[in-house]
Amino acid sequence: MSTTDQVEAFPAATPAASLVFTTVLSQGPLSRVELSRRTGLSSAAVTKAVRPLMAAGYFVEAADDSAPPAVGRPANPVRVDGGRALFIGVKVTADEVIAVLADLCCRIRLARHVPLTDREPGAVIAVIAELTAELKTEAEGFGVQVQGLAVAVSGDVDRAAGAVRYSPFLDWRDIALAELTEAATGLPTTVDNDVRALTVAEQWFGAGVGLSNFALVTVGAGIGCGLVVNGSVVAGAHGVAGEIGHLSIDPRGPLCHCGNHGCVEAIASDSAIVRRIRRDTGEPLAGPAQALELAHGGSPVAREAYADAGAAIGRAIGSVVNLLGPERVIISGEGLAAYDLFAAQIKEAFSATAFSTADQCDVVTRPLPFEEWARGAAATAIQTFIGSDTIQEKR
Repeated sequence: MSTTDQVEAFPAATPAASLVFTTVLSQGPLSRVELSRRTGLSSAAVTKAVRPLMAAGYFVEAADDSAPPAVGRPANPVRVDGGRALFIGVKVTADEVIAVLADLCCRIRLARHVPLTDREPGAVIAVIAELTAELKTEAEGFGVQVQGLAVAVSGDVDRAAGAVRYSPFLDWRDIALAELTEAATGLPTTVDNDVRALTVAEQWFGAGVGLSNFALVTVGAGIGCGLVVNGSVVAGAHGVAGEIGHLSIDPRGPLCHCGNHGCVEAIASDSAIVRRIRRDTGEPLAGPAQALELAHGGSPVAREAYADAGAAIGRAIGSVVNLLGPERVIISGEGLAAYDLFAAQIKEAFSATAFSTADQCDVVTRPLPFEEWARGAAATAIQTFIGSDTIQEKR
């Protein structure tokens, strides 16, 4: 077992400093004047926050040759020096472990994929430890220390406790994953739900930058939803906010693994679609790729299964928009490979479900490979390191 590495303390010791840092991280380079405007902090508070971050090398000035000379307060914008620190993000699926080495701006420097043959927690942690050791060695070549690790897992994950309460795809219950992984890797470890982790990455570096309220809906092996409300990723009182996959939209529908009938996930997940096509055609489909091929080949049964999946997803998105009124809904996940088969049904069901002007919500698609989910985990490691997971961010 490894002892925990000594990592440096981030110099943003106050909520204001953390807010300034995350604003520059996601929206920079920014001048101090613009920082004051976007954060709502006074010029003096911004200057006080920027100074130690500059001194420690987390901020650098980005020369702005177009700006006129200014007297007094520096006019040059500041940006985050991405190479100042490195982080490891890990995404665990039912079939593989993906690990990335990312810099402070969450740019992927290296990525590794390892097939998962044993889903027992000890075996998975051993794979994570091996990948972490490899990436820490690679980090030494950059001359930069790894400051943290985060692991993203599907299901009910209690980030504060560092525990996986229930992960159906891994068949895990009540696993103290953060503690066990930290002991095995020697790095401070954060554990979070995979969709929430991806939502953090989209909030800071993707299609959610600059938005105070948005939702990320993922389709594929499961149906998930990450929520950003008033600038903060929402987990809810019990850590399961956004579980639209378990909205029961048809009480007489198929049985879901959660025990209810007609959940969105029981209709629209990859496995649900495959099961339905197998049942109605008798075809011994091996998985989603063959189901997709059958639908694209013109099978009416397969095309109907995808159409019904799209309608279920559209109704779920409409419910989210009615409840929270986000500025944007981002649809992502490996299930987008079939988007041409259910895009019209998503749009139609969304419009029918969304109340009044809620149907004006911007709904966009964003295909992301699984490495981006590991990058989401790295974003949560950065979030923990800089302490922004404890503040209410402003936009």
